[in-house]
Amino acid sequence: MNTLRAGIHHIEFWVANLEESILFYNKLFSIIGWRKLNEVAYSTGESEIYFKEVNEEIVRTLGPRHICYQAIHRGVVDEVAEFLASTKVKIIRGPIEMNHYSDGYYTIDFYDPNGFIVEVAYTPNADM
Repeated sequence: MNTLRAGIHHIEFWVANLEESILFYNKLFSIIGWRKLNEVAYSTGESEIYFKEVNEEIVRTLGPRHICYQAIHRGVVDEVAEFLASTKVKIIRGPIEMNHYSDGYYTIDFYDPNGFIVEVAYTPNADM
């Protein structure tokens, strides 16, 4: 029997170029431990993210500022940094320790190919 818990079931990202986004996220998600469900969707087993190409203009609006993916160990953040160095995306900060958030908080923030702000953080002592 499936026991449901409160949480985020899925997130849909609208992207300008599906092929470019999938190439980027195939690599990023393989580093941070998400599995590919199909050609446009990925999952942790608890949450799903999928991508849809739309012909829309990018407009700055109110809404989520960024999405942060949990790294299961500190080295994942460094692996993401190595991957990003091979791409054209802009790194905002990191990898950097942010101990004022919580002890051991280690993170990298960057723009994905569509301009979304993405963070990958190792947070061994953060309270949830």
